Amino acid sequence: MDIKEFSKQIKAKRKELDELMKRKMPVLAGRMAKDHYQDNFRQGGFVNNGLRPWKKAKRLSSGGKDAASQYGTLLSSRNHMFSSIKYVPGDYRVKVSDELIYAPVQNWGGTVHPTVTAQMRRFAWAKYYEATGKAQKAGKGKKKGKKKDSKEKEKELENPEASRWKGLALTKKKTLRIKIPKRQFIGESQELSDKITEKTENEIRNILNS
Repeated sequence: MDIKEFSKQIKAKRKELDELMKRKMPVLAGRMAKDHYQDNFRQGGFVNNGLRPWKKAKRLSSGGKDAASQYGTLLSSRNHMFSSIKYVPGDYRVKVSDELIYAPVQNWGGTVHPTVTAQMRRFAWAKYYEATGKAQKAGKGKKKGKKKDSKEKEKELENPEASRWKGLALTKKKTLRIKIPKRQFIGESQELSDKITEKTENEIRNILNS
């Protein structure tokens, strides 16, 4: 095929090609991006010119007995951040995002300063009892009037996860300073760009050869 024939073919298929780039590819690219970014959670890192592993969550090496200790970094039983990744296609473009309020600080890292509330303390006590495998008494946090024996103290010292939750429950601070490490899951990715380029080229070939 010479350049004139190719030019004629392009003109004849112009409408289909425009429809591909305007309507179809934004949907296909959005789906591919969502799949790629969600797969980052499964791999435990950001894939861009190879896997860039995230810093592991402390709970994974804490020896905790609670269910949360069994999930990978940024994963949980509900997987809010994972399932909140979405894409909105438009003309010749697509927007991929995660609109959870805490998604940006997880993606880029940063420092947060949450207020310590009564609800937070109750939650901390609940997580403490989960981590230690103890049953929590209704309406109570720490046990009063009963000293712990040496074995019980040793058991707590061996469980850093439980110690952290207990520290939060008992802290006298009104606000906390928590540093969140960067665990990017959305952003530019060479592998994703290559997949979208390959898909676009295949779709164009299909139109030209039809």
